[in-house]
Amino acid sequence: MNEKNNKLPVIPLIDRYERVISYLRLSLTDRCNLRCGYCVSGEEQDGGVVKLARDELLTYEELLRVIRIAVPMGISKVRLTGGEPLVRRDIISFARNLGEIEGLNDIRMTTNGVLLGKFAGELLAAGVRKINISLDTLKPERFAEITGSDSFAQVWESIETVLTLGFFSLKLNMVVMRGVNDDELVDFARLSRERNLQVRFIEFMPIGASTRWSRGTYMKSDAIMSRLSVIGELLPVAMDVSDGPARVFRMGDDSIGSLGFISPISHHFCDRCNRLRLTSEGRLRSCLLNDQETDLRKVLRQGCSDEDIAKTFLAAIYNKPRGHHLEKKRLEEEGAGGLDCHGRMSRIGG
Repeated sequence: MNEKNNKLPVIPLIDRYERVISYLRLSLTDRCNLRCGYCVSGEEQDGGVVKLARDELLTYEELLRVIRIAVPMGISKVRLTGGEPLVRRDIISFARNLGEIEGLNDIRMTTNGVLLGKFAGELLAAGVRKINISLDTLKPERFAEITGSDSFAQVWESIETVLTLGFFSLKLNMVVMRGVNDDELVDFARLSRERNLQVRFIEFMPIGASTRWSRGTYMKSDAIMSRLSVIGELLPVAMDVSDGPARVFRMGDDSIGSLGFISPISHHFCDRCNRLRLTSEGRLRSCLLNDQETDLRKVLRQGCSDEDIAKTFLAAIYNKPRGHHLEKKRLEEEGAGGLDCHGRMSRIGG
């Protein structure tokens, strides 16, 4: 591959709606050691979908090349996702190389936490400073029902390990599903009073052609906040312009941690979206909830120049939609099968 173009003209990643793109989410694999129902489709649950072959994934060398080109264009934050990123071989070596890229000052990871206790120390040393752990219940039996794995103890041990090691931040991502885990909202909120972490309540999104989303399981953030108000006042926390989409609060003045509310359907944040996704298939996806993608893997494997990669990024950004219309369309046409978003979450990355 041609990598001779060392001095590319720096063209900032700004889309047609004047949004500056600075955040890239890398899905390293579509494989996972859990089988959560809202992420894994019914077809996958039945073993009907084949996982990507090794040569269908971008190599670490390809990923590093892409990021070295994207950083001078304005990408300053990278999140490693999956599937489950920690099931991919040699992840620590990749993270270490990523941490050596000049100008990349924020490396994060989203994980289910099952393997995190084993790798946490090495990840921190490699430069990963912020961890998100997906956790939808604090009850071991329910955890097994939701994920298909009796691994709650390992996840909880990983949480304690991350807190002990002193990562810059730890966030617990709870996808709220009415009738499934909404009876645990208060228990999750109380964690933020006792521990230096952020509990994030995420609206259940209709993603995938066989999504299990329904009007009955969907719960708006406003309803979640109302449910929590009975145990204490939600005090707004001032946000920095570089912070993510969550509305952040503290549960009273004595809270050590905080609560975040992510409302992609009821209070969507499209007007300030600064992110781009690179799926595990090597496709650039400018909106989680829209299936339009740009095939970067094809470009990479045709002997491209660095300038070709930069142009591919610009094309993906140019096609970034103004926003989605999921709330109106989904609530009016329940059962439409995901509408604009038929992609598989395990390949897109959370």
